[in-house]
Amino acid sequence: MGDETGRLLAVRRRPTQTSGSAERDVARLVEDARALVARAGLALSDLEGVGVSLPGPLDPAGERVLDPPNLPGWHDVPVRALLAEALGGLPVHLENDANAAALAEWRFGAGRGLRSLVYLTMSTGVGGGIIQDGRLVRGRTWSAGEIGHSVLEWEGEPCFCGLRGCVEAYIGGRAWARRLAQVAPAGSRVLALAGERARASPVHVVQAAREGDAFALAEIERFNRCLAQTIVTLAFTLDPDAVILGTIVAAAGEELVLEPLRRLVRGRTWPRIGEGLQIRAAALGEEQPCYAGLCVALAGLAAPGA
Repeated sequence: MGDETGRLLAVRRRPTQTSGSAERDVARLVEDARALVARAGLALSDLEGVGVSLPGPLDPAGERVLDPPNLPGWHDVPVRALLAEALGGLPVHLENDANAAALAEWRFGAGRGLRSLVYLTMSTGVGGGIIQDGRLVRGRTWSAGEIGHSVLEWEGEPCFCGLRGCVEAYIGGRAWARRLAQVAPAGSRVLALAGERARASPVHVVQAAREGDAFALAEIERFNRCLAQTIVTLAFTLDPDAVILGTIVAAAGEELVLEPLRRLVRGRTWPRIGEGLQIRAAALGEEQPCYAGLCVALAGLAAPGA
């Protein structure tokens, strides 16, 4: 909960858990919202609006959550109407979580002051959001920014979305963990840190790479090549001021990922595109989800007709 300056007035975090019933889950969101308002010493009537950042897909009107794979039991849920009714008729604005994160980094984080950027996060999957000329790009079906499902290899690795060769199938956290369970050598530091093959994750790769493990360094190089290929396509397609990178990249830092990425991208783009393109780590860290919801509310309230 916050204001237009980016000041957070109250924060509450809980793991993403679903009960299998969208109605019960929404009711819990309402309880959390009321608790936040009380913690800030306010009443619902003091609020101007509510912003909600949720896994997509959403319907093009921004009213309903359709079939999010990470929220079992949610099917065509009228989240906006349910929340508005439960919160006394307050304006409620929805956005998918990657777009909301892009808005947050643009307004209060690593993209502050820029006119255009692409935001990419590589957590469980690969999410993306696009800001162009100071506006969020949603597309005809609200699917703009689904960069994780652009194609690296036409008949490549299977993706959890059902397609093949997607960016997410190569550098998404879940896909990378699947790969590590298959190919990490028995003597690698990655497996030693993980404790067992089934628990190996990109976090262990980054840590092992910092310790100089050869397998981990090769995995980081593979990750950088795939991500650089994706960024080059974005650079030629959108020509943004910056590409902002979250989660895995923010954790890995300059030496392992960001500097190699900049070199790879500059080597595969025209100088007038690549030399001015900024490639930065996301800046908001663990507070990004808080800013994401805040920015959805602020963008919704500022929209024409709001």
